[in-house]
Amino acid sequence: MKQKIIMSSAFVKEGEEQWLHEVMPTINALIVHLSKENNNIRVYEQKSFVDPKTNKQVHAMSNGLSYTKDEKGQWFVV
Repeated sequence: MKQKIIMSSAFVKEGEEQWLHEVMPTINALIVHLSKENNNIRVYEQKSFVDPKTNKQVHAMSNGLSYTKDEKGQWFVV
């Protein structure tokens, strides 16, 4: 009799890494993503301002970096 071997999807997936540009375009999603990348130590927004040159909202975070969104609404480091 032949047995079926069913492998859990947990073993199939190589990683749960998510690129910054794949993060939903909300500040809460950015905080969750950055906190995961920071060994689950909470990252928070220190200040938010509009860059006068680009007229884009910039979010200065507690990890020492600032983030904004491009024309497609995808996050990137300023």
